[in-house]
Amino acid sequence: MSIQPIERPPANRWAAISDNMLAVNVLLGSTDLPAPTVIPLPGAVHVSVADVDDLGLWLAERGGEIHISPPFEGVQLWMLHTRTPERADGSSVSVLVSAASPADQLVRHDILTAVVR
Repeated sequence: MSIQPIERPPANRWAAISDNMLAVNVLLGSTDLPAPTVIPLPGAVHVSVADVDDLGLWLAERGGEIHISPPFEGVQLWMLHTRTPERADGSSVSVLVSAASPADQLVRHDILTAVVR
């Protein structure tokens, strides 16, 4: 039996993850936005919130557009596509905020107007 090396992602992947998490932590530190679950990835930071009303808080603070998944077993996933504020170099980080919701739940009008159809 031979020992196989553990493949590790390239260092630049970890740098991107760390940079993205830092940008979102700065945003969260300067606002009262709910973010019970935060998962940084190289291309975006995923934030899961408790409900669509929490998604509305993110929408009011950061803007963006909402996409809704097809219903599955009576539930839909609502996903806000937004960004962190611009940094000194002009860059920003994509933030994908999601909330699961019953497919027939009533949703506030201000949230519905951001839905991409």
